[in-house]
Amino acid sequence: MERLPYIDEHARSFAAEPERVWRALLTMVCRDPDDPATVPLGFRLGEADAPRRLALRGQHWFSRYELIFELDDLGPDGTRVRAQSWAEFPGLHGTVYRALVIGSGGHRIVVREMLRRIGAALPGIPVTRA
Repeated sequence: MERLPYIDEHARSFAAEPERVWRALLTMVCRDPDDPATVPLGFRLGEADAPRRLALRGQHWFSRYELIFELDDLGPDGTRVRAQSWAEFPGLHGTVYRALVIGSGGHRIVVREMLRRIGAALPGIPVTRA
């Protein structure tokens, strides 16, 4: 898949090693945390490079999109998770759909909630803003 237009990036840091954060990410994203291919409806697995990168791809009538989670090892300070969104919205219907999803702020809320849920899957681990 060629590179789609960049939408945004959101990040959070966790006081845990990358392997634990990777497990929390899969617990939050996948139906079966032992199988990265069990991604949510509307996505397919693009890439799983444990514990560094998980790429989810999808498309429908109004857009093609990719959500990439990258885990940065911060050494003794923990792990930062960056959620990057890339998408194209072709045609008039795509333009309207982009306004509804991106322009409304709904996308930002959903991605930040996903990052919050990764932290919730790491009991006893403090979360810091990246």
